[in-house]
Amino acid sequence: MTQQTVIKLFDEKKVRIAWDEEQEKYYFAVVDIVQVLTDSADYQTARKYWKVLKGRLIKEGNETVTNCYQLKLPAADGKQRMTDVADLEQILRIIQSIPSKKAEPVKQWLAEVGSQRIDQMIDPELTFQMAVEDYRRQGYSDRWINERMRSIEMRKELTDEWHRSGIHESKDFAILTNILTKAWSGMSTREYKNYKGLTKENLRDNMTNLELALNTLAEVTTTELSRQRNPRGMAQTSKTAQEGGEVARNARADIESRLGRSVVSPERASDYLKPIEAQDADTMMLPDSDGAEKEQS
Repeated sequence: MTQQTVIKLFDEKKVRIAWDEEQEKYYFAVVDIVQVLTDSADYQTARKYWKVLKGRLIKEGNETVTNCYQLKLPAADGKQRMTDVADLEQILRIIQSIPSKKAEPVKQWLAEVGSQRIDQMIDPELTFQMAVEDYRRQGYSDRWINERMRSIEMRKELTDEWHRSGIHESKDFAILTNILTKAWSGMSTREYKNYKGLTKENLRDNMTNLELALNTLAEVTTTELSRQRNPRGMAQTSKTAQEGGEVARNARADIESRLGRSVVSPERASDYLKPIEAQDADTMMLPDSDGAEKEQS
């Protein structure tokens, strides 16, 4: 299963969703839907409710619950944990087993989520637009978001080029990424994440503007070298990844000599992003001509 996990909000509650590219369907974290429907104040209460309901439905021979399975999804502590999930049809059946005034709004929301994915498949640009909005909600600056969107595009071109060079195994992609990353940063991907104190979080989502720019430079250079030299197999492709990373390493050295400091930073997104509440305060209140604050229209 090629899985992409996102978090969407319903009534300010998080719902974890995994998209299965092979089956082309969504899987929803059942306990998250249960929390919405039952208005549970916390995750543990919703988890207990689902455990009891699941047991009752199994005793009744409910095939919907029997056919549910588990996926690793991000938990509140940032770790990936096995979680009960269900596809759209199964979720709709589970909703029928929970008396809730929110049943219909949730059904409409689920239909909207499914429609959005279909729209994205027809027009991939919508995926980027939604990603931009997600990053904005998390507090990233427009400048950082522009760099990140560009880096995603460049990364896709690089992986396409690696495919053309005969690289298909995920472990080989990881090896090449480590070679490239270490060549410019001095650290493997795992070492880099440890340096920033990350566990399961995305490394690129926690890079500063300069780090992201250098990483993109390494990937773009590697792509162009590969197109020019047409490497075949891991040995030749590894060499282009090393050289692409070295180009970014030289650029890094020049930048650091001018700045007088390292541009490889232990900072994480949580260190430099404003809380959403603070951003809302900044954008909603503007000083008037007398220096007093007034609400933005």
